[in-house]
Amino acid sequence: MKMSFLSSGMMLAFAAFSSFSISDAYSKLLAGQLDPFEVAFSGGVFGFLIIPFIRKKDESYLDIFSPQRPAMWMVRAIATFVATAASVEAFMLLPMPEALSLMFLMPLFVTILSVGLLKEKVSPWAWASVILGFVGVLIVLRPGMRALHLGHLCALVAAVANAVGVIAYRLAGTNTPRLSLFGSSLFGPLVGDGLLMLGHAHWPHGLKTWFFLFGYGFLAALGQLLMMMATARAPANRVALPQYSQMLWAVAFSYFLFHQSLDGWTFVGITVVTFSGMLNWMRQRIKYEELALRERHAARYRMQGTAQ
Repeated sequence: MKMSFLSSGMMLAFAAFSSFSISDAYSKLLAGQLDPFEVAFSGGVFGFLIIPFIRKKDESYLDIFSPQRPAMWMVRAIATFVATAASVEAFMLLPMPEALSLMFLMPLFVTILSVGLLKEKVSPWAWASVILGFVGVLIVLRPGMRALHLGHLCALVAAVANAVGVIAYRLAGTNTPRLSLFGSSLFGPLVGDGLLMLGHAHWPHGLKTWFFLFGYGFLAALGQLLMMMATARAPANRVALPQYSQMLWAVAFSYFLFHQSLDGWTFVGITVVTFSGMLNWMRQRIKYEELALRERHAARYRMQGTAQ
């Protein structure tokens, strides 16, 4: 694999997670102005702007409504609806680093579900990584020493819902059209959040509110597009590493934009959570390099055999 090709995938991944982080900041800026369900609903609306960039030439727009596996399509839609609604509420109620530290528990839930539902084998390194991440979250939250409230529960629910969405994506198989996969992530928030906001939604007022609303929805969809492009240019284990750059964005936004100070233990917990992700990535990279080295040795032996 060429390094320039790999670097382009990494840069796209950094851009994707930057889009997600700024989108989360916009949702927090809307706190007190709009209902969380109305904000999450807008993500589905503005997400349609990205569909022309995802559709392949041989795909029809009707593929959005024609899933090959309706059960998995429905699971993904519900999971996306729950994840978006819960994450918007969490970012409105919690400092961004604190909310993200809980949402970074998603790999733990994915690991547990993959063992139980997909019968996948998980290496000791992977278990160590997710357990270390859980310890980091406990340091951030310090249960028993500080009050936990609805925001913490919402962040935890978002992590579980995102993990369920990942498992449903795997169960859908590789033959599912991309528009069908993306469509489920749009219609979940549109239908679910649309119904929940009916009782107390109101028309957004002011150019600033519309700007924040558009920024949240469009950047979230743009992040999805950039991630699809990144995974096409670099291995998944490399693309996953820039996810932890979100914590840097979150700390910066929390301090400079929202003027929310973080105590020392919170920084310690954030460092542990970030290191847990780095640990898993390092394991993946070592494994990848070992496989590449074996392939080079095998190719060298084949060339020597041919020369003889």
